[in-house]
Amino acid sequence: MTTAAPAPLTLAWLNAAPAGDALAALDGLYEHSPWIAEAALRQRPFASLAQFKHAMVRAVREAGREAQLALVRAHPELAGKAAVAGTLTAESTGEQARAGLNHCTPEEFALVQRLNAEYGARFGWPFVLAVRGPRGEGLHRREILATLQRRLQGHPEIELAECLRNIDRIAEIRLNDKFGAVPTLGNRVWDWAEQLAAHTDPGYAERGELTVTYLTDAHRACATQLQAWMRDCGFDEVRLDAVGNVVGVYHGAAATDGPHPCPLPGGEGVERHAPASTGSGSDSLAPGERAGGRGTPRLLLTGSHYDTVRNGGKYDGRLGILVPMACVRELHRAGRRLPFGLEVVGFAEEEGQRYKATFLGSGALTGHFEPAWLDQQDADGVTMRAAMQAAGLPATLEAIAAEARDAARYLGFVEVHIEQGPVLAELALPLGVVSSINGSVRYLGEVVGVASHAGTTPMDRRRDAATAVAELALYVEQRAAAAPHLVGTVGMLEVPNGSINVVPGRCRFSLDIRSTTDAVRDAMAADVRERLAAICERRGLAYRLEETVRAAAAPSDAAWQRRWEAAVAATGLPVHRLPSGAGHDAMKLHEVMPQAMLFVRGENAGISHNPLESTTADDMQLAVEAFLHLLGTLSQDTP
Repeated sequence: MTTAAPAPLTLAWLNAAPAGDALAALDGLYEHSPWIAEAALRQRPFASLAQFKHAMVRAVREAGREAQLALVRAHPELAGKAAVAGTLTAESTGEQARAGLNHCTPEEFALVQRLNAEYGARFGWPFVLAVRGPRGEGLHRREILATLQRRLQGHPEIELAECLRNIDRIAEIRLNDKFGAVPTLGNRVWDWAEQLAAHTDPGYAERGELTVTYLTDAHRACATQLQAWMRDCGFDEVRLDAVGNVVGVYHGAAATDGPHPCPLPGGEGVERHAPASTGSGSDSLAPGERAGGRGTPRLLLTGSHYDTVRNGGKYDGRLGILVPMACVRELHRAGRRLPFGLEVVGFAEEEGQRYKATFLGSGALTGHFEPAWLDQQDADGVTMRAAMQAAGLPATLEAIAAEARDAARYLGFVEVHIEQGPVLAELALPLGVVSSINGSVRYLGEVVGVASHAGTTPMDRRRDAATAVAELALYVEQRAAAAPHLVGTVGMLEVPNGSINVVPGRCRFSLDIRSTTDAVRDAMAADVRERLAAICERRGLAYRLEETVRAAAAPSDAAWQRRWEAAVAATGLPVHRLPSGAGHDAMKLHEVMPQAMLFVRGENAGISHNPLESTTADDMQLAVEAFLHLLGTLSQDTP
């Protein structure tokens, strides 16, 4: 019996339809490869579209290398001969046309043909790119050409993974079309991020680079824009605090004398379904575990930072402000009040780019603002105090101290953040739950030998400082790789006044060690110091090593981590836990209240602190849905 497919498709129909009819309705998701949807359909029923998407992705990942290569080779070249001849599939024709690839100039067409040939010769398969892009509306052909040129230089294994990731994205967009699914909330967050990225510091704007450092004109413009958006979203209080943090508060039901909270709204583009089990019992709180804790806290704190590194990305930090803003907008539109207030903070400074004052914004909330910071000078000799005064801030220790929060009033702190790493991308998972923020220790060091003539100094008589540091760097790599969740990096190597024909007499270097526990980190640091001493003694060298930064590990609060796990499971996705190797504002808040974080997958192998940092509107949609779910379950758990 044939069951007619509705237009658009629905999950209920897909779950109930005969296998042949369901497979026919899904035709065209993957180029000439119906076996993927067929394999996924064997896992019916699906609780969400995200769960079905992930089932198809897993089918590809588990198919083996030969099947994966066949899938990649089933895709046409972009603007290749098939496009000219009009022999592409309908889906590919529409996607290439939307990107303007059928309107290439003769010069662009010739360049595409040459790059396609070079790519095919290097890798043995065609270049695959989701030309409708992270928002699903289409990349400009200039972006496509730039991506092709960049990826042509990649490692074959990395490039194959990128092709498969782009095939996943192509299928996701095509599936959205079939279901009429629009990630409305994700699109909103995407648009906010794009608009906020229009503000960038002088010298970088001219090169199209994003750089926003503390209290510059671009920084202040971002603060103004965030405040305007917060008011539009329906926040009850919006202000700029004494250090430039943007603070928005959405009052709880008790504060507004409103009715008892109604069920959480579905909102724009939010699928309604029952929470899925994680298989570990971690999708619910322990009996008797109440959100109130000590006394009766009435606020949940969340947020992240809006400053950036130099020539950075659009989502680092900012995603953690924009996602809860979208949640407040949905709550306000539905007339929904939670039994607790929600305080969203756009922290003014986290990166330490203009002044050496990392976590300045969140440090003010925990009462850990260093008085000496006010007298620090930037590269132009402007003190922080003068910069604050120019921005209209009071620039007094009294005003800054008044921003410290009484932790007893807060349920805890949660933060959404782009992963800034490759793990979720490699696992093809949109969301991940952070188990701990790594503790770190950093050093600056110098090895001193004797600069001598490269031609006349025998190899056994050299006192080469650079090779000593190189030996140490290799040891750091080996030592860190020998233990789980431990990383070590020698990121800076400098031979002062080095010359091609001189044995290096000095070598300066940096050392960064991070782990999920302070004990593991410190054990490696001790081993590295011991190895450095041994290397220098054997080579007849002197050295110095200065510790510059030490930050304690911040394990996620168990109850809050379980709440994030339940929120991820509710989207239909498997729960994956991972540590954060990067520092976050949550590390500071961890000092005074429980905290836990949600990671969102990054594109381009998860690269961050880089203009290639990106994520998709669909992944951001899931992040908003997860946050709304956390608020909903917390509402039920809060007296």
